[in-house]
Amino acid sequence: MIRTTPLLRPAALLASGAIVLLGMTACSSSSSSPAAGTSAAGTPAASSTASAQVDVADVTLHIGDQAGTGAEALLTAAGLISKLPFHVAWSDFTSGPPILQAMSAGSIDVGGVGNAPPVFAAAGNDQIAIVGALAANPLGSALLVPKGSPITSIAQLRGKKIAVAQGSSGDYHLLTVLNKAGISVKDVTLVYLQPAEGLAALESAHVDAWDVWSPFVEEAEQLDGARALVTGTGYGSPYSFTVASRAALADPAKAAAIKNYLALLAQAHTWANSHLSAWAAVWAKATGLPVTVMSKAASDDYSTAVPIMPAVVTSEQQVSDAFTAAGLIPGKIDFSDFIDTAFNSTAEAP
Repeated sequence: MIRTTPLLRPAALLASGAIVLLGMTACSSSSSSPAAGTSAAGTPAASSTASAQVDVADVTLHIGDQAGTGAEALLTAAGLISKLPFHVAWSDFTSGPPILQAMSAGSIDVGGVGNAPPVFAAAGNDQIAIVGALAANPLGSALLVPKGSPITSIAQLRGKKIAVAQGSSGDYHLLTVLNKAGISVKDVTLVYLQPAEGLAALESAHVDAWDVWSPFVEEAEQLDGARALVTGTGYGSPYSFTVASRAALADPAKAAAIKNYLALLAQAHTWANSHLSAWAAVWAKATGLPVTVMSKAASDDYSTAVPIMPAVVTSEQQVSDAFTAAGLIPGKIDFSDFIDTAFNSTAEAP
């Protein structure tokens, strides 16, 4: 059964706040017809079987998803979800960090996150690896102020309250915005909130600004009159990632299933980029937001699968180093230890 979880407007938070704070809804499973197995890839243990054909028909892959990013919705819209040659247990989360927390706990095999969650997971020495990368439109990120706010420049944020999801791509985007303006994180008050809570805080003026990603950006702008001080142009990182647990990668059958998943997800992004209206309509149903909002979000947030080349690793190392320099994670991380390039072929055009 394919299942979607709508985003919550502030009015729904009173009834659903506990669920939002937990960051995850209950799992449900969907099955797809089996197909021929593919070569396994992943960690050295799985890569050693790369030349063998692996049957994935009996595999259940536990995938962490976000209603706001919509891998499940994206595959559905592209007509590809039935082509997954393995069983899937989808779990919805409010943002990337809870996905990797669940992965560390052993309940998730693979999931899509922004640029910062892998850094925080690596800082905790979690057994994860980036296995896929997406290059994104910078308009999919923004630092917002509420309707009627007198704030018109980044410099005016000194001493203000800024909402952001801790360890998320918004966290890194905000860090780069402040750094370029010569403002330390100690010069502002960071209010760590998950997206639905951040929206409510911005709308009620409990915070002065909010850093977030699509489709929350478009939701706040179109439905609440929020205004972007800056987008992702010139700030943040252009990449988001698919991350897998080392345990899943060490299992040849699960590694093969992950390879299939990445290949179909890459095709789905290619489809969405050339069918924005159709994608927006399906995404609207998945999020519970109006099609007008999601049409803008689809345009702002298109992504393309890319191989994990040295430039991608360098970019993620910069993300890690920035959090270390700001004192937000302990020590320096060699991010090459958390990269697996064995799946790069899945990013090639079909």
